[in-house]
Order: sequence, then C-alpha cells, then structure tokens
Amino acid sequence: MKPRFKIFLLLFILLDGLAAFAQQTRFSLATDFSVQRSLRKDQKYWAIGQTVAAHFHLTPTDGVYAWLCYYTNGKFKNDLVGTAKSAIVTPQQVDFINRAKLSFKQISFGWKHYFIGASDAEENLNVYGMAGLGLLLGRIENTHSAILDTSSYLLPVLPGKANFKRLTFDVGLGIEKPVGGDVFMYLEGKVFIPSSGYPSNYLFVNKDAPLAALLNLGFRILF
Repeated sequence: MKPRFKIFLLLFILLDGLAAFAQQTRFSLATDFSVQRSLRKDQKYWAIGQTVAAHFHLTPTDGVYAWLCYYTNGKFKNDLVGTAKSAIVTPQQVDFINRAKLSFKQISFGWKHYFIGASDAEENLNVYGMAGLGLLLGRIENTHSAILDTSSYLLPVLPGKANFKRLTFDVGLGIEKPVGGDVFMYLEGKVFIPSSGYPSNYLFVNKDAPLAALLNLGFRILF
C-alpha cells in the first residue's frame, strides 16, 4: 500500500469518527441571574451578575462546560492606619477609612457530571456537579478618607484604581427540572477558590482572595 493512500485512509477514518462523534454529541446554551457573596474577612460584600454558559454533552450524564460571568461592584470599607516612614514626620500614625469597590469577570472551563438524571431527561429533577479551572479578571477602586503622601507614609493599601488577575478552582452543585421543549430551569451553588499569587498593592486582602460564593437561577436550552 502506497504511503499517500495510507495517509488518505487514515484521514478518512479520522474524519468519519469525528463526524460520528459530532452526531452523537448534543450541546446546551444557558444563562442565569447570579447573587455573589464575598466570603473573605475584611473583604465581605454582596453583588449581582449574570452567567452565560455552553455545555457539550459527551454522554447523557457527562460533558464539558465553558462559562463567562460578570458582576456589579461590591462595596466594603476598612479602618486602616498609615505609618510614618521617618521619625521626623508628624503625626507618626494617621487613622483613615478606605472605601473600596470591587468587581470581576470570570471565565471557566471544566467537567459536568449528572449524579441523578441526565442532560436530556424529560421529567423529574436532575442533580449534577461541576469542577473546573478559571481565570478571574478583577478591578478595584479605593477611596481614602484622608489624603496621605505615600512618600512619607506606609499605607496598607493604595488609593486609586487597578486591575488584577487570579487563577481559580471552581466547584459547583446544581439541580434542574425540565419545563418542556428541551428547556430546563436550574438552581446552582458555586464557589470560586482563587490562587494566592499575583498580589496587588490596591487589595487590602490578597491571600486567597477574592473568595466568592454564588447562587445562580436560570434556564438551559438543549439543542
């Protein structure tokens, strides 16, 4: 058998397998309303947002997902102290309040498994879990109650605006119910667990933050 014919035969088998796989694989689009709670001490707040997700059902009970979510500003404040860098600076300490606004967008990719039911179930409740890796793109804005010269004082957090990034491990548990016509209504609880890297001078709490818990209510359409 000639090499060119072998390559052609291999490509034909591969394409035929991919076509059969595509015919067997179904997918869903989903969107929801989300309530976010930041859990980390000294960085607790509430925010609302939305998630848009695509689900690829490799089997009725297993598949992969990709989602994008975004949230409004969460507001919180911290009572802080600025410390003089030199003994000749007066006063040596200045108490001030930092009022912060924090928001983020997040992209996640991972695995979805149905413990009860299936992605194409026509009745009864489904129960599923999700686990994946994400990238969190955040923005922080700080406003101090006192204007302090950073050349004279050490500040726990800087005033102004800044962007930051976090890698996240995402886990979730959900229930859904078919409501007719390949449409499912779902309720999910999720947690974004951030990495401790990429510190920012604009975040008062950097370690494993922002740690967010989310409650999502939405609809999934199966195609």
